[in-house]
Amino acid sequence: MAAATNWAENLAKLGLELPGVAAPVAAYVPAVQTGNLVYTSGQLPMVNGALSIEGKVGAEVSLEQGAEAAQRCALNALAAVHALVGLDNVVRIVKVVGFVASAPGFTGQPKVINGASEFLGEVFGDAGVHARSAVGVSELPLNTPVEVELIAEVR
Repeated sequence: MAAATNWAENLAKLGLELPGVAAPVAAYVPAVQTGNLVYTSGQLPMVNGALSIEGKVGAEVSLEQGAEAAQRCALNALAAVHALVGLDNVVRIVKVVGFVASAPGFTGQPKVINGASEFLGEVFGDAGVHARSAVGVSELPLNTPVEVELIAEVR
């Protein structure tokens, strides 16, 4: 299954463009390749070097805002993949792992991470459909509500 060759066109239709790679906030690199897989580090919803939103989903952050943040995380993950190997080389998105800083009692983590999953489907079509985990946690770095990492198969 090959990725849509028009990922840039699909991003444009969504009113988005690939940002620069978000600078790491600790001792890691944004993405690494081993064999035909690229693993991204956890990406935060950074826009121009700053978090786009802070807080816990189900408290300060709505489910809808969390899903938008998850989409931004996925966009930042694509930027990391693009900087390493180029998105034209993506065969498919294999797996997404999403972490949601959740208020007590909040159980909508899958709906939040749908923001990333649906976005990847819109960008890559069938090649954007992936395995996934959506995990609720009590805290995330920098008080971000969402963190997303992905694994992409590349040529």
